[in-house]
Amino acid sequence: MAPEVRVSGPDNEPMGILSLAEALRLAGELDVDLVEIAATAVPPVCRLMDYGKFKYQEQKRAAEAKAKQTVIDIKEVKFRPGTDDGDYNIKMRNIRRFLADGDKCKITLRFRGREITHQELGLALLNRIRDELADTIIVEQFPKLEGRQMIMMIAPGRKKPATGKATDSTSPADSVQ
Repeated sequence: MAPEVRVSGPDNEPMGILSLAEALRLAGELDVDLVEIAATAVPPVCRLMDYGKFKYQEQKRAAEAKAKQTVIDIKEVKFRPGTDDGDYNIKMRNIRRFLADGDKCKITLRFRGREITHQELGLALLNRIRDELADTIIVEQFPKLEGRQMIMMIAPGRKKPATGKATDSTSPADSVQ
């Protein structure tokens, strides 16, 4: 223990260098704790504070920060090369819902048996999905073959503000009439 410490008051105002006994007596008078802030400084820096209240406020801040954070899940949607339009539309509706909720989607295309010889059909299906969702997604991982599965990762994209395209498209139509 150091014989002298630099003391800060309860409102963080400097109180100067005091003997350790004097600092402890002052803490007892003010009914607060003497907390060592910087042990390696010469002389060590201490602060008069209600340590229990400090820990409680720190815990509340951490809980509030945790409540505000969002967790992004990865949802997986599985397709086959021969997926018909009805099933395709239902799976696309689910993908749109996942993206609207802010989740990422892992789109898996599984080849069975001899389907692996026609990888271009699977690639065409994944490109069709990408083209349909092009304005609302960011492709994080382009289609890649891993064993008998082709995988593509997509994430919700930023909504782009409408630019002057609407006015440009109406002006040529008006000039033709």
